[in-house]
Amino acid sequence: QVQLVESGGAEVQAGGSLRLACTASTFTLKPYGIGWFRQAPGKQREGVAFIPCGRENGIAYGDSVKGRFTISKDDAKNTVYLEMNNLKREDTAVYYCAAEVATGWGPLAAEAYGLWGQGTQVTVSS
Repeated sequence: QVQLVESGGAEVQAGGSLRLACTASTFTLKPYGIGWFRQAPGKQREGVAFIPCGRENGIAYGDSVKGRFTISKDDAKNTVYLEMNNLKREDTAVYYCAAEVATGWGPLAAEAYGLWGQGTQVTVSS
């Protein structure tokens, strides 16, 4: 089954850090741009970060996480990471990674993505 798998979610205090990982066991992520999204209860899914395939020019972040989150990838490990620093309570959400399968929507538009993972819970407490 073609699927992405997220890991690294946890409960952390405000101001803390977490690193999420996104990997796939049955296919290589290398040809795909990979996006991280999040969804909090009662809210729409929000684009958090994007890293294109190949060169890293074109990395994009949502306004709410700029300067705090960093997306990176390790092709040898077939993994894309989301480093989250200075976490805030409003970062609490289920975080998903997905592979970009369509162009023309913008890097953080969910419509451009397929092959979604099941999500990992991030809870930030005060």
